[in-house]
Amino acid sequence: MTILVTGATGQLGRLVIQSLLERGVDAQSIVAGARDVAKAEDLGVRVARLDYTDPASIASALEGIDTVLLISGSEVGQRTAQHTAVIDAAKTAGVTKFVYTSAPKATTSDLVLAPEHKATEEAIAASGLPAVILRNNWYTENYAADVARAAETGVLAAGAGGGRVASASRKDFAEAAAVVLTEDGHIGRTYELGGDVAWTYEDLAAAIAEISGREVEYRRLAVDEQLAALQAAGLDEGTAGFVAALDAGIAAGALAETDGTLARLIGRPTTPLLDGLRAVA
Repeated sequence: MTILVTGATGQLGRLVIQSLLERGVDAQSIVAGARDVAKAEDLGVRVARLDYTDPASIASALEGIDTVLLISGSEVGQRTAQHTAVIDAAKTAGVTKFVYTSAPKATTSDLVLAPEHKATEEAIAASGLPAVILRNNWYTENYAADVARAAETGVLAAGAGGGRVASASRKDFAEAAAVVLTEDGHIGRTYELGGDVAWTYEDLAAAIAEISGREVEYRRLAVDEQLAALQAAGLDEGTAGFVAALDAGIAAGALAETDGTLARLIGRPTTPLLDGLRAVA
């Protein structure tokens, strides 16, 4: 087995490679795909240049590869085309296991991030590649800036209402990816992955209070209030609208479901919210 991890220099990609090595995969059997190969030199595995906008680099990176982890790109609005380029190259290369990190309920969710993931899942299905879909819930690390801000101001302000988030640490999701990459029996499966506990923003405020040693209030914002606050903080109108739409999705329950699948895959409980936040505080 030879495994290609795309986006290998990103926060999740690095942890996936670490998890593969911890599971005993030979470093020479892992290829880190990266746009900037210099940033991957410390990973301890083979490195290949892989630029989503350069089909030749994708084809070259896939030479001799039978297993691929496509970690979803970070460039919103460009991801469908970027992902499709990897899917097409993987099909041409004869890849026998193709794993993709998607979003919760990607094909039915109203979450603003879902459409590109839905399109990617459809492209994978149309390709006929033997695939596994990992629909990752939120990473607890996404809240690092909120922890810092609330610890300073005593206020956690958001438009998430009473919505719940079944987050887990990136390490948890990375371990799950390593499991499906190295084990048999996962082809054709779509896994909804989330933390063991779906928490509220009141819970998040309480966790930040425990970490910071000061009281933290969760202040629920209406959409217009949140948009005004975000733009006052320097965000452009489009970015502010995107953030507000994410929170509206959370308020509507887009990230609330958890059924223990992630814990079962990794063979342990997922990282509790408080522990995950302490690691990034």
